[in-house]
Amino acid sequence: MLDERKLKILAAIVDEYIMTGIPVGSKAISNIPGINVSAATIRNDMAMLEQLGYLEQPHTSAGRIPTFEGYRLYVDKLMPSYPLSEEEKKVLDDFLETDVPTADALIQNASKALAELTHCASVAKNVSPQFSVITKVEVIPTGKRMYVLLMITSSGNIKNKVCRLEFDLTNEQLDFFANYMAENLQGVSIDSLSEDTVEKLVAATGAYMVTLTPLIKGVCELAEGFRDSDIHLSGEKNLLARPDIDHAQLAHFFEHKNEALKMLDGSFSDLQVMFGEDGDFVMKNSSMIMSKIKKGDKTAGALGVIGPMRLDYAKIIPYIEYLTERITALISEDDEI
Repeated sequence: MLDERKLKILAAIVDEYIMTGIPVGSKAISNIPGINVSAATIRNDMAMLEQLGYLEQPHTSAGRIPTFEGYRLYVDKLMPSYPLSEEEKKVLDDFLETDVPTADALIQNASKALAELTHCASVAKNVSPQFSVITKVEVIPTGKRMYVLLMITSSGNIKNKVCRLEFDLTNEQLDFFANYMAENLQGVSIDSLSEDTVEKLVAATGAYMVTLTPLIKGVCELAEGFRDSDIHLSGEKNLLARPDIDHAQLAHFFEHKNEALKMLDGSFSDLQVMFGEDGDFVMKNSSMIMSKIKKGDKTAGALGVIGPMRLDYAKIIPYIEYLTERITALISEDDEI
């Protein structure tokens, strides 16, 4: 059990190491206001914290640095609280400005803001398609036997797909397809457009089944694209500038980012800090801070930062919390309107 003095010393070491990146010695801690004990007592406490796994000594004659267990305890219980100033809130609000305030646009703007302000990589996942319905499906002839399918959803998202057919469609077939899509898919949830639904749609086309089946299957593929909710990274080059992240592991992460970030399925708590060393993430000596974006009582996305363990958590976490709270409020206001 750690007493109050040891907790205070651990917090001071983490704060000092975050600020300087240099192993922290007892002399540096003894000069910090509020640590009213001798350097010898501090050394004894540091040795105990090392034995308990909260600190480590990179070199025999060096000071100590936090382990991931030390960071975990710091984030959970010891981290100071620094509320955002009105000026900081305005800076973040300015980043969120967008001509079309869809969930996608807001999340992407917030992700870029985090990358710029934290000098880390930011990660965003938008799962808004589960709240979206199809507002329009259109087919556009673009050349001989070439057609572009266009799907627009209620959240303002648009996807298109090029379809090459075995034959040219007549105006009558194109008109039938447009009317059929409007009657059967307009207002239908993206999530409900399953393979079974598509098969029923195909079967109900009657005489047009042979000619229109490829287009209807293309519509299903567009819906799958919306459901995939790709994970977006911003500021990857910021990680390359960090000497305390292994570049080989970083390259592997970039190559397999969707698989590596599969924990962003909405099952985590409202805000979570994950470390590479405790098995939650792919890169050693790394951390990821994630927060949920909600719409009603459902998760509508996730937003966060990826960086080394030596991050200014007390500063970055309020940024993430504020942005996710603002996006949650904005997309909820949109529903009310």
